[in-house]
Amino acid sequence: HEHRSAQRLPSNEWFHPRDHPVHKLFRRDADTDGVSYAQVGSSTWSAGFPSSTPDASQLPAEWTAALNAAVQAGKIPNIPQSSSLTPDTNPVYPDGYDPTSAEICSGTYKCRIPGNIWDAPDGYIGTGFDDGPTAASPALLDFLEANNETVTHFMIGLNIIGESDSFTRSVQLGHDIAVHTWTHPYMTTLNNEDVLAQLAWTMMLIHNSTGGRLPKYWRPPYGDTDVRVNAIAKEVLGMETILWNQDTEDWSLTESGGTTAQAINSSMTTWLTGSKTPGLIILEHELSDESVQAFEAAYPVMKSNGWNLQSVAQIAAGGQSAYQNAIGINTGSVTPADIIIGETSNTLSSSAASTSTTSSSSSSSTSRT
Repeated sequence: HEHRSAQRLPSNEWFHPRDHPVHKLFRRDADTDGVSYAQVGSSTWSAGFPSSTPDASQLPAEWTAALNAAVQAGKIPNIPQSSSLTPDTNPVYPDGYDPTSAEICSGTYKCRIPGNIWDAPDGYIGTGFDDGPTAASPALLDFLEANNETVTHFMIGLNIIGESDSFTRSVQLGHDIAVHTWTHPYMTTLNNEDVLAQLAWTMMLIHNSTGGRLPKYWRPPYGDTDVRVNAIAKEVLGMETILWNQDTEDWSLTESGGTTAQAINSSMTTWLTGSKTPGLIILEHELSDESVQAFEAAYPVMKSNGWNLQSVAQIAAGGQSAYQNAIGINTGSVTPADIIIGETSNTLSSSAASTSTTSSSSSSSTSRT
């Protein structure tokens, strides 16, 4: 339905400018990336997307061609996949491959790939939440709106399908949207095509649900990335990787033997009253009411200790501004990407039918992200 409501301008930091080359992989039309999209939440909107783990054999030809070209150009390192031998434990690499070496550089083992974002600037907290949208998201969005805070939501593709209202509200409130894969797997255990499927389907869903905005940041589930996975995200899809330097383990609040609100409060107090060098990127989730409440409890401590809160995608972007053409890539007046023209609902999606291009914190962490 059509409606107009007072909303923040969306950040222009989380998505690529309209003329970025990666838009060619998600275009709806030969001359533009599409101006008409199915209504978010409708059966038409969700019909062209995987209902479970993506089938790599169903990848659009353009995506596969881009991956193959990057491999042939030597941009995707030829290293082995890891293996997850036991559920909920860290993946391991074949004998002879050190996950902390420059050759592998596994995020699970806290190896930092140059260019990936782990720390915020001194005095800043890079705010973000994983695993949304969920049934707990409305309460989080209420709190953020009441306190005029903008954060990055690292979203799971299937969760967007299931909780479309919270997804749309996150965008309307001006929050930044980033990729957290389609089904939340250990990414280094997947082959190249399956890595691409997990990332690109989520990108496309966000693209189709925000009027053509294409995310440029992602966070690997469990922090599980390496130089191969990182390269696929960056070289094929133009995405940068954001991780974290402190972990609340709040995902386990509702699990037997998991962490407690008291434990999180103690950790938060230590981090928030300690050194401001480097700044903090704290792993938090909008996974349950309990995890949202843990953030709400820590928020006054963040503010009273003089921290500057900023959406982590905006920190990663470094304040760079993005511009996009109003209609066509090569024609039309150039408009700042954060200016909304017309109805809010038209900016996010239209009721026109979709013409989809688809064919139908120790050295090792086991946290769910």
